[in-house]
Amino acid sequence: MKISKIANSIQPSLTRQLFDRAKLYDDVIDFTLGDPDYQTPQNIKSAGCMAIDGGKTHYSANAGLSELRKVISDNIFVETGCRFNPDGKIIVTVGAMQGLYLSLLSILDKGDEVIIPSPHWINYRHMTQMCNANPVLVDAYEEDGFVVKPEAVEKAITSKTVAIILNSPNNPTGAVYDQATLEAICKLCNENDIYLIWDECYKSIVYDDTFISVLNCGIDKEKVIVINSCSKKWSMTGWRLGYVASSQKLIRNMTKLQENMVACASLPSQYAAIEAFSNSSNEAAVMCEGFRKRRDCLVDGINEIDKLSCKMPKGTFYAMVNIKETGLDSETFAYKLLDAVQVAVVPGITYGDCCEGYIRIAYTMNEDKIREGICRIKKFVDNL
Repeated sequence: MKISKIANSIQPSLTRQLFDRAKLYDDVIDFTLGDPDYQTPQNIKSAGCMAIDGGKTHYSANAGLSELRKVISDNIFVETGCRFNPDGKIIVTVGAMQGLYLSLLSILDKGDEVIIPSPHWINYRHMTQMCNANPVLVDAYEEDGFVVKPEAVEKAITSKTVAIILNSPNNPTGAVYDQATLEAICKLCNENDIYLIWDECYKSIVYDDTFISVLNCGIDKEKVIVINSCSKKWSMTGWRLGYVASSQKLIRNMTKLQENMVACASLPSQYAAIEAFSNSSNEAAVMCEGFRKRRDCLVDGINEIDKLSCKMPKGTFYAMVNIKETGLDSETFAYKLLDAVQVAVVPGITYGDCCEGYIRIAYTMNEDKIREGICRIKKFVDNL
């Protein structure tokens, strides 16, 4: 049977491979997936249940419920002062992942290029390839806080460049982009007629710095594609609800594609999201403070282990651990760690060549499990 070249070219990520392998063990500490152990706040769950009980289980408009698009528009305005018309510049999607894929599918043709700073979420690269376009990786390094330099981005721009994807706070590093860097990259996009795809899914999880949006950094609003999600802010990963805010022309074309892809996002999830955006800011702040304590527990513990080091992440619930002194490459380290002491982590090579010599840890579990994981990692490293 024939399988397409695109399907054959996409391989399962090491993240999922380690996650699946971890299921072979009964007593495993799983630091792989970014799926918080917090429950969706009760008022949001109740709104979803009320929608189901009330018979709101059918289709919505392809772009999503008008009421939801309005509260999203209002939320963006309160946070940035920028207004996106809910009746033409916002689309509700099946998670931010589908929003990203729709965005790329709407702007890319075969042979186009997308600049992706590394360390990067692997789906950026795969989705670009699924659109018959070419990812162009630009490395960022630990000594620069894993924030890409604008001059490196500028060197990567060619006549084929259509978009740049920026993610702040960043998965996998926890880096948070500063105003000067964002302004410089926005200027490059404006001058070169390039889309800036702005993934801000982790913006509610910033610890000490202030979150800066590209919407406040001089970007031409016709060139920006804002992608966000309910998943991380309200621990709604399984509800699969995200959105894209952009120009009317782009959203119109995304809506056409959405009609032929999924029709619309789940209606009960949309009603739950209305409640989330309207009445749940306090719950998000409580979760962020909980992640801060977990971060401090993890980083302090890792830095007490010989041959390992970890800089303090500024956002998200991920940490990049430097394992170079162990002499193991990241994939070997991850598999040996899992088999020896039943701790699952993600090899850094997953996120680009510049991440060889690192592992990513998602601190999405309680502090007792984090401490147990640290003890097991120490035992493993001490026995190398």
